[in-house]
Amino acid sequence: MIEKSPKVSQSVRLLGNLLTDTFHFFALFVIGSMVVWSAGTEFLHLMASKRSASIEDILLLFIYLELGAMVGIYFKTKRMPVRFLIYVAITALTRMLVGIIQVDHHLIEEVPIGELPVLPLIYISCAILILAVATLVFRFGSYRYPSDGLQEDSRNEN
Repeated sequence: MIEKSPKVSQSVRLLGNLLTDTFHFFALFVIGSMVVWSAGTEFLHLMASKRSASIEDILLLFIYLELGAMVGIYFKTKRMPVRFLIYVAITALTRMLVGIIQVDHHLIEEVPIGELPVLPLIYISCAILILAVATLVFRFGSYRYPSDGLQEDSRNEN
């Protein structure tokens, strides 16, 4: 059986770290470029086709902003900000809620109040509430039990 050489182990570890970092930087560049491209395309489409932006359009641009911020935070800290994914989900659900309310608002005069589709509004509102509570739990957990990636790395090396 071949014994592990400390120099070979260290060289392989350095090569693995280099390849992993290279992949992360490349993937972040691609994802960031796609977010900028999508946001820019959406903005140009809004400017060309509408006289004014609706709340749905503005919320969509906020989704792009959150995605860009998430890429920037991951680039700087090498940690995935899960809260930002929750913020994106909350913003997307809010956008959906606004869309339903705008459509139903125009129909209110024609449809009796008892026949309005309130169930989707309740479901979406409950989903937003659950995500807000999840954000609160994440924030409390990260405050109460801070994680330090360096401790985990030092345990794996021994």
